Amino acid sequence: MTAMSNLSSDVTELIFSYLPIPTLIRASTVCKLWHSIISSSTFSQLSTQSQKYPWFFLYGIHNTSSNFNQSFAFDPVSNLWFRLPSPTFPSQSSSFLGVDGFFLITAPFFTFSPILKRHLHPTSPLRFSRINPLVGVFDSGSSSPPSFIVVGGVRFIGNLVDIEDRLAVEIYNPNSDSWLLCPPLPADFRSGNSSQSLSSALFKRRFYVFGIYSCFISSFDLHTHLWSEVQTLRPPGVVFSFLISCMDRLVLAGICNGPLGSSFNLWKIEEATMEFSEIAIMPHDLLYGLFDGDEEDKFASLKCVGLGNLIYVFNEEYHKKYPACICEISSEDGKCRWRKVPQLPSPVNKFHKVVSFSSTVSLHSILQSEGGGDVVAPLQPMFD
Repeated sequence: MTAMSNLSSDVTELIFSYLPIPTLIRASTVCKLWHSIISSSTFSQLSTQSQKYPWFFLYGIHNTSSNFNQSFAFDPVSNLWFRLPSPTFPSQSSSFLGVDGFFLITAPFFTFSPILKRHLHPTSPLRFSRINPLVGVFDSGSSSPPSFIVVGGVRFIGNLVDIEDRLAVEIYNPNSDSWLLCPPLPADFRSGNSSQSLSSALFKRRFYVFGIYSCFISSFDLHTHLWSEVQTLRPPGVVFSFLISCMDRLVLAGICNGPLGSSFNLWKIEEATMEFSEIAIMPHDLLYGLFDGDEEDKFASLKCVGLGNLIYVFNEEYHKKYPACICEISSEDGKCRWRKVPQLPSPVNKFHKVVSFSSTVSLHSILQSEGGGDVVAPLQPMFD
């Protein structure tokens, strides 16, 4: 047998490209050669796992004591949860959410941080400070930092929440550190304009907004800054659903009532016509494994996030410690494969709010970023 040290750099790089990110982080500490291979930008381009298999992040927030806050990340390749450093927030912060690559605070000031680094970056103030908005992140240029789009949400006037104010869309320009005001959400969304009743997906330079219960859908063009006509996207029997941006398609995922009872279905959406076609149904045992009993409203705590070719479905209630399952949509044949996600590592605290999202994880940025130890440290012990 040929020793690993006798292999060429190209062959070693190819072998490494099949390993999950936590294993690669540990391998990068073995010797200088392995570190140089794994931390190189060319290897980051070769290894597509971060784009194809986004991680699932769950942040638990306790209202009365930040000591009970907890953060977890799930890597679908290694099939392992990792406990991350507990989130800390500036005083009086009141709105937290996550998007691909970032954890965000939107009120009273807009602040963002890379998901695995706790370095808060404040921006210039939003024109309309808001809680529970929809937020998307997109590239504004080849060498520019990412831009953010903030849609909907509600704001405080004094100590009251103004649910009638149709807040303008705001787009962040990282080069000038300024916010551009754009037309607000169409009036059809007025009865529910926050992330609690809306779902969003960024797909082909359009920011889609979808009513989880109303099934209204419209998209904002990032080039023209105009909204499309509001349409209704409601497959037969659907109770509530979420819009997901996958690698090459829009997917609608939600609870559906049919002749055989309730099911969790996936539909592929043709963005040009808003026509839908069913592509998968979650296995019955997986769906009901997310709940304890047969309460009539048990599905109300079901949430769904996704990115790349993965869709995560989970129960945000504490009593079962936030159980989840995952669906992988094959990029080759389009078939869907479901499996259960392992339980969160104990102990798991009881939270007043759960922030969940799916995000790509860049190995290159983890290893190359200054002070990367706060990322590597929590991931390595799971393999000791």
